[in-house]
Amino acid sequence: MFEELYEVQRRYEELAYRMTTPGAAADAAGYARLMRDYKELTPLIETWQRYRGLQAEIAEEEQALEQEKDPAFTDMVQQELRKNRETLSVLEENLRVLLLPRDADDDKSIIMEIRAGTGGEEAALFARDLYRMYTMYAARRGWGCETVSASETELGGLKEIVFSIEGAGVYSRLKFESGAHRVQRVPQTEAQGRIQTSAATVAVMPEAEEVELELDPRDLRIDTFRASGAGGQHINKTSSAIRVTHLPTGLVVECQDQRSQRENRDRALKVLRSRLLQQKQQAYDQEYNARRQSQVGSGDRSERIRTYNFPQGRLTDHRIGLTIYRLDEVLDGDLDLVVEPLLLADREEKLKQQSGAGQG
Repeated sequence: MFEELYEVQRRYEELAYRMTTPGAAADAAGYARLMRDYKELTPLIETWQRYRGLQAEIAEEEQALEQEKDPAFTDMVQQELRKNRETLSVLEENLRVLLLPRDADDDKSIIMEIRAGTGGEEAALFARDLYRMYTMYAARRGWGCETVSASETELGGLKEIVFSIEGAGVYSRLKFESGAHRVQRVPQTEAQGRIQTSAATVAVMPEAEEVELELDPRDLRIDTFRASGAGGQHINKTSSAIRVTHLPTGLVVECQDQRSQRENRDRALKVLRSRLLQQKQQAYDQEYNARRQSQVGSGDRSERIRTYNFPQGRLTDHRIGLTIYRLDEVLDGDLDLVVEPLLLADREEKLKQQSGAGQG
């Protein structure tokens, strides 16, 4: 069992050796890759070493029981053996989870886009609530948020907002947020007190590095314009806002939140790279999902994933059948109440597929 881990351990030891060689630190990017790979393998190797050590301990205890006849001693060894076998079973399950294929983007920061859908002004106010929820969740986890562009309504809602969330492992925890989010509540604009259903869409993209997707300057048209606030009024007397058009695909990205043209341009290009990389990934995913439908979902923006029912204080995630009555806590940033069950469902599904593949 776990024979492949002997090869993984050899790879781990090789990485440790290469990091200590005199010239390793001279190549900063290469050294960073070595460190990242070493760090990624460490939990697996440490668990594997504990597993093998416990196997050896159990073998010694079983041998002792065969040779020893003293009742008091054998009783003590049997108790220890039972405890060690239970621990070994837990470690075995942990190893199966650690051996599951990881999403290559899990450690990355993200670009998130929230857009108001059906429901007019109420949909825009709900988009604002979602933005608040994600930024409060980010603050709880010590991540940083930075707005790229935003389009506000007169009542303070958001027609659209594009922002980044920077930190370790952001994508791994928020990748299942893509899709259509539906809200049921009495709108602030409703005088009769009737419950209305509105929606907003969320898109989550791993932040693309320059090395992953190189942009040809000849494919770009970059325009400058004056930044504007809610209602379209100008908030900047200089043309510092940037609009980047990717001519081959027609994708357009605007950024007006930074102080200078250069900062806005860099931020817009970062968003453009992430969108283009996502397009490439979606083309692959469509083919992949045609063969296998994921329980947690495809991440498509149009897929209805969640309903927020305010009158009942209820949140329902339709992909895994999760219903909780702690809506206020989730909206105040306690998103792990939803994220953890989603991660668990995804992990269980992968384990099931792994088991099926092993039997096949």
